[in-house]
Amino acid sequence: MKTLILYSSCNGQTKKIAEFMAQYLEGEVVVSPLTEELDLPFFDRVIIGASIRYGHFNKQLYHFVERHHELLNAKSAVFFGVNLTARKEGKDTPEGNAYVRKFLQRIKWTPEKVGVFAGALLYPRYKWIDRVMIQLIMKITGGETDTTKEIEYTDWGKVKTFAESLNS
Repeated sequence: MKTLILYSSCNGQTKKIAEFMAQYLEGEVVVSPLTEELDLPFFDRVIIGASIRYGHFNKQLYHFVERHHELLNAKSAVFFGVNLTARKEGKDTPEGNAYVRKFLQRIKWTPEKVGVFAGALLYPRYKWIDRVMIQLIMKITGGETDTTKEIEYTDWGKVKTFAESLNS
């Protein structure tokens, strides 16, 4: 089986998750940024991972899915969303995560399987305005507000289990 993992990542955590997943998938696996230049029909399975930034997935994700929804529906195609809201219990499932739920309602693609993973809070790496905005969002949502910290909320065991479930 040939698998393509495409990712849309703001600060690299979705890319890190995609590369981690690739280790646990059987067959040939290619990990690539979300782009139109890849030969999708060449792959047996397509996995798309995307992160949330300021409450939204990247517009490129919507354009890609709109353009390729028929092919994605015809293949074994999987989606996973990455966001900081998923750090909270109950918000780490497709049903409990508002961002993923809304995304799935808006698109014509019905992924075979959907995962939701918590991302990382990387304050020191953000531009000043992003750091202030994310700090405000985290204060409102009861999260970490110390801008000197980097916190990885990703549950790697959950990611591994999800990836291995795709082999069956």
